[in-house]
Amino acid sequence: QVQLVESGGGLVQAGGSLRLSCASSGRTFSSYAMGWFRQFPGKEREFVAAISRNGETTWYADSVKGRFTISSDNAKNTVYLQMNSLKPEDTAVYSCAAQRLAGGVIFTYTYDYWGQGTQVTVSS
Repeated sequence: QVQLVESGGGLVQAGGSLRLSCASSGRTFSSYAMGWFRQFPGKEREFVAAISRNGETTWYADSVKGRFTISSDNAKNTVYLQMNSLKPEDTAVYSCAAQRLAGGVIFTYTYDYWGQGTQVTVSS
């Protein structure tokens, strides 16, 4: 079992920055690819970013490319999402997820474990 706990969400003005953290406990963190997703009210979760098990490969949604950066620290069992140049349309609940079997990182159904989510609100 893997437990994921997100932190770092909050209220920020447009143009500002936040760094989300996702701490993992349980099985070896480096055994999993990790992803960040977000969910708008009344909508399905959408892919934001992902990072491979060894941290060498990253993927981003077009909407966040160039503004968000995903990284991982295997020694701390933590994955981060640095969010810069935030926009009001980035307002959502952000969740991290762990994927045992590599592949299809943009699809929610390929992930095995999920955190509870953290609210990010960007004011205009």
